[in-house]
Amino acid sequence: MRVCMLAYTFYETDNRVRRYAETLAQRGDDVDAIVLRREANAPLFVMNGVHVYGIQKRQRNELGPLSYLLKLLLFFFRSAWVLTLHHLRQPYDVVHVHSVPDFQVFAAIVPRLMGAKVILDIHDIIPEFYASKFNINESSLTFRALLLVERLSGAFSNHVIIANHLWYDRLTRRSVPPKKCTAIINYPDLSIFSRRPRNAKNGDFVMCYPGTLNWHQGVDLAIRAVATLREKAPHLKLLIIGDGPDREKLKVLVQEHGLGERVVISGVVPLEMVAETMAGVDLGVVPKRKDSFGNEAFSTKIMEFMAMGVPVVASRTRIDQYYFNEHLVQFFESESIEDLALRILQLVDDVERRTVLRASALKFIEVNNWDVRKSEYLDLVDRLVHRPVNGV
Repeated sequence: MRVCMLAYTFYETDNRVRRYAETLAQRGDDVDAIVLRREANAPLFVMNGVHVYGIQKRQRNELGPLSYLLKLLLFFFRSAWVLTLHHLRQPYDVVHVHSVPDFQVFAAIVPRLMGAKVILDIHDIIPEFYASKFNINESSLTFRALLLVERLSGAFSNHVIIANHLWYDRLTRRSVPPKKCTAIINYPDLSIFSRRPRNAKNGDFVMCYPGTLNWHQGVDLAIRAVATLREKAPHLKLLIIGDGPDREKLKVLVQEHGLGERVVISGVVPLEMVAETMAGVDLGVVPKRKDSFGNEAFSTKIMEFMAMGVPVVASRTRIDQYYFNEHLVQFFESESIEDLALRILQLVDDVERRTVLRASALKFIEVNNWDVRKSEYLDLVDRLVHRPVNGV
């Protein structure tokens, strides 16, 4: 089978795109990925059997909706051209398009007309994502237009994958028939995220947030919680791995609170390096805000920390309460700096509680990881191109 992954993302740091692509490549399929390109990367490189074509550079410096849209449109036209050329030279059986944005799926129009099957993979449900990112009202004309694009994109696709079960319910109510939609969450890839020996510490208790630095992720709340615990937990440190529009604001916040030696903000690094760092920390923190988007956006980092035997303190959002309970993660009341600080302090002081969380999480991951669940995706792809599924 020939498959193309098409995504407005950096391939080497996007675990969802990589997981699909490399799983197909491992079973012998011919896989390309058409994506964004980092400054340090060549336009074409091969990673774990996947041919990666970086066709456009990106800096996270969007000042508003228009500049963001212009970058998306530029990538749309470039990717449509490159995808069409590749397909004409050697046709794809499946084009797997990853959103944001939904309309990126129309870049596959020529392969679709020539018989390729098109999957739209919705990582973030776009109308709510856009409303959160640019502070627009859900009754606005823009929001309604995004809903229309969502419906049209779903109608154009042969199948739609959605990133969690809450969004599956919403999407199938408003835009996509249930028989045409499948929910596949971000299961951890145990070849990257798994428990390993930990290095000896120097007495510090290290808490870690790895991910995008957006307002709805609530990373500023974690920084403020560390400031609150300055005296009560003098060895507590926070490591932030990632990039995003709030990066500079977070740096200023660290300086304002005099936390230069307690909080470190590093840039984006490859997944393997992120996993290596996560394996050596004492606590993972996922401090999302409970707004209309953060309340339902599933964080893959919770399960990745769990797979590595690292206990997690997480915001009590609707999505995380859907998948987890108090035996698996330590919840705190969303947007409450005081409650977050209290829960962190409890975990710093209570070794037994951390041990219980770690053991429960590892048991949960035994049946909720990509090795176990990847057949959901492979069977879907094979059905689309009418290949036998599990020998039948």
